[in-house]
Amino acid sequence: MIWRRRREGRDGGLGGAAGERAIIDIGSNTVRLVIYGGTMRAPTVLLNEKVTARLGREIAATGRLADEAMALALRGLKRFALLLADLGVTDIDTVATAAVRDAANGGEFVDQLRALGLKPRVISGEEEALLSAHGVIGAFPDARGIVADLGGGSLELVKVAAGVTESATSLPLGTLRLPDYRPAGRKGDAARADMMKSLDKAIRKGGWDLSGNPPEANGTLYLVGGTWRAMAVFAMAVQRYPLSDPHGFEVDAATARQLVAALAATDADTIKSRDRISSMRAEKLPDAAVLLQALLVRLAPEKVVFSSWGLREGLLYDRLPGHTRTQDPLLAGVAVFATHRGSEATLATRMAAWTLDAAPAREHGSERLRLAATMLALAAMQIEPNIRLPQAINWALHKRWVGIDGKGRAMLAAAIAANGNQLGLPAEVRALTSAEALEEAVRWGLALRLARRLGAQSPRSLEVSRLMVEDDTLVLRLAESHAALFGQPTEKDMKLLSQRLGLGWRLDVVPESAL
Repeated sequence: MIWRRRREGRDGGLGGAAGERAIIDIGSNTVRLVIYGGTMRAPTVLLNEKVTARLGREIAATGRLADEAMALALRGLKRFALLLADLGVTDIDTVATAAVRDAANGGEFVDQLRALGLKPRVISGEEEALLSAHGVIGAFPDARGIVADLGGGSLELVKVAAGVTESATSLPLGTLRLPDYRPAGRKGDAARADMMKSLDKAIRKGGWDLSGNPPEANGTLYLVGGTWRAMAVFAMAVQRYPLSDPHGFEVDAATARQLVAALAATDADTIKSRDRISSMRAEKLPDAAVLLQALLVRLAPEKVVFSSWGLREGLLYDRLPGHTRTQDPLLAGVAVFATHRGSEATLATRMAAWTLDAAPAREHGSERLRLAATMLALAAMQIEPNIRLPQAINWALHKRWVGIDGKGRAMLAAAIAANGNQLGLPAEVRALTSAEALEEAVRWGLALRLARRLGAQSPRSLEVSRLMVEDDTLVLRLAESHAALFGQPTEKDMKLLSQRLGLGWRLDVVPESAL
């Protein structure tokens, strides 16, 4: 019932265009169910549940899926099938990756999946690489470089540029197989050096060696997969990074080399003591760090970016029509989020246009970012005033937005705060970008404050007024029929905005035809 009401309410707000989609991802480490809602260009995760079955743990030794692992996986999959049936979710994509495709008894396991009513696809290594790359392209439309998707059974590598993929490769370097590359009976730096040499050889054998190119030619290394995300969480804690979401976290190549050198030498027990890193990931991080050391040498990237979007999001992205793929993922996601909170994207767009002349995006932001800030700021006005600003700033900083970096998040937060007349920004916002960038965003927020308070967000108030800059003066033109809208609050808002712009101000009351 709850899901039906949520679906009906959402579809009504979006013209009936949305519906839940479920993906069951049967990997070598985990079996996961994710249900997505909202716009599929920037989907919202409604349910994310996993079973750590470690299906691929005996592949290298026996060539088979272990009976105990299959039983654990099937127990979880029976639950998933029942949940989906009870929730009324019928759009289900079930995919199996390295463990099932490599195992001698993988076909038997697939037959058991079909008996549950699922329709599994065992995808090839190349298809897995391409799907992960498409997930990265969906999250980073301008992605250029190499995608490295690390799973339990394999490592997928693929080049991306201008929305196109090439050289998709799957290597048997998953986290469950990395221990096989450790030298027997050795520990410490020498052992890690030998392990790195073995991994380096496997990478070169797979046809990957870009070390002769300058880093700017190789572009960015995009890291996909749960173990890489755990590495990002570790790095964020070390750097005391103010954001919580590892998606989009980036480091330059030199910093990445320092990170993995330190992590490779850190024991799993120490890593386990870190917040937000599971025991399973902690056990795998030192070996994964050695693998990344080898990748940094052979792929020679300019920088490293961690992506939470990968294979599952690639499956969603591949189903989108061409015109939807070209949508801005930040604006698509924010528009749905704001609409659900009673703020129409059309009104936000009109207000962004009304404030354009006085407070445009200049050196630090962009018009897409300013529009996103406008939508979020208007949605924030629907929150109880006593908790409005802290909650809305948290939206900007910590919600999973796609197509935005830390600087952009800080500018969203600054605009939202200024819209609420909070001009003293929290330290975590100031840590993410320059004072100049924040000042630009504050001006966006103050201009929006004037726009929404002028006529209580009525569309008519935007039709009978105009905000502009003439010479060194901020000018509000107001139709004679609506001159009374210029009350004391409006005067205060004009003064505050003009002061931040370093301009004088005046009011012009004119016939509506003169606007």
